[in-house]
Amino acid sequence: MSEAASLLLLVACLQAKHLVCDFTLQSAAMAANKGTYGHPGGIRHAGLHGSVTLVVLLFWVWPLCALLLALGEMTLHYHIDWAKDRVVRRYGFTLRDRGFWVGLGVDQFLHQWTYLLIAALAAVTDR
Repeated sequence: MSEAASLLLLVACLQAKHLVCDFTLQSAAMAANKGTYGHPGGIRHAGLHGSVTLVVLLFWVWPLCALLLALGEMTLHYHIDWAKDRVVRRYGFTLRDRGFWVGLGVDQFLHQWTYLLIAALAAVTDR
């Protein structure tokens, strides 16, 4: 497999991971508490993402690199979710408000860019 194809596969795996962790494995407690900085619900949600990212990355990079990238993704994921939730709460956006959907879209966009960054960093590691 070419390096380009391998990196596209990595991004696809990270996107699939995102779907599973963000939309099927996220509990109501995780979702409800992401806007409270340091709340265990938000930390568990980000930890879930980081854990599965680690497993995915172990197929592409050395274990220490995979761990560092997964910790970075977990940290970014936590703060992206926290910031989105703070904006939504501050302005009182609900599902009926355009601001809610813009916030959700920006949130998802930033998560996807995180996966592109991870793939770019994985591309420059020696394995």
